[in-house]
Amino acid sequence: MELLGVIGNISRDLASHPDTRVEMLGGAALHVALAAARAGLPAAPVSVTGTDLGWITGDPRLAGLDLHYVKVTPGESCAFRLTYDATGRLTGTDASFGVAAVLTAHALSVLGSLPACHVCCRRPLDVPAVLGRLAELGIPFSVDFHLASASVLMPAASPALPHARAVFVNAAEFAILAQVTDPGRLQAVVISDGPAPAIVLRHGRQVTSATPPPTTVTEVTGAGDTLTGTFLAASARGLDCQAALAEAVTAASRAASEPGLVIPAAGG
Repeated sequence: MELLGVIGNISRDLASHPDTRVEMLGGAALHVALAAARAGLPAAPVSVTGTDLGWITGDPRLAGLDLHYVKVTPGESCAFRLTYDATGRLTGTDASFGVAAVLTAHALSVLGSLPACHVCCRRPLDVPAVLGRLAELGIPFSVDFHLASASVLMPAASPALPHARAVFVNAAEFAILAQVTDPGRLQAVVISDGPAPAIVLRHGRQVTSATPPPTTVTEVTGAGDTLTGTFLAASARGLDCQAALAEAVTAASRAASEPGLVIPAAGG
């Protein structure tokens, strides 16, 4: 299978729950790529990190990833503070982008060498520039969004979305997407909704659904990205939509039951 480049952030994520705080290695590009690789699709995050995360290239937990497209540059890495309520719902996000400010330039410089891409549409990426270039080059791509910035980035991305093989959103993000563009214009939309059934729309019509298996939630950060990466990998392996979605929701539930990629106390 061809390599999937996953454009987006690799970050330090401080997850704050009512009774716990933990710093994890995060970022949508990392989680999507890692899930894809674990499901059998070679994947490479296309990201910019600071020297504070330079140690990840030797982290055995990431051994299945192609890290050649991770640019390490002097300065601090992107960092997020994620606040959750007692039900696990994300209630607040604070960001410090650090060296990820140059992510757009880095992504545009490597696009021509990637056969397929997934774009994590998050700040500080210049989403219209990257999606427009992918469409211009004829490189197959898919996208996802994050609720905190979806109301800004979805309208900016909308001209390119009909070119995407798939758009991944949660239920709240889909409500914004439907205001921005007609889902009937989109090739596929994968909508997750926590423990409720996930569904797939093709040109606006539901074609399948899958209910995640029951799980004891430990850490929800990255679960949605795991669904995305697993679905892309399952589809690349030739699974039909129903089978790919079932595998994806199962992987996402499993990810939510695990503690996540905790950053060692010494930082690496």
